[in-house]
Amino acid sequence: MSKECAICGKSPMVGNNVSHAHNLNKRRFNPNLQKVRAFIREGCIRKINVCTSCIKAGKVTKAA
Repeated sequence: MSKECAICGKSPMVGNNVSHAHNLNKRRFNPNLQKVRAFIREGCIRKINVCTSCIKAGKVTKAA
C-alpha cells in the first residue's frame, strides 16, 4: 500500500525531530489516510485511500 492520497496525491514529507539540545534526527510526516468506499465513476464503487483533508473538503462522495 503506497502512502499516497488517491485524490490530491499527498504523500509523506521528510523533516527533523529537534531536541532541546537541537540534536536533529530524520523523521517522516505521513498523511492521515483513511480507506473509504467511494464513487469513482457512475455506478463504480471502489475502496480508495483518501486523506482526511479531502474528506473534510467534500472532494470524495462516499458510498452508503
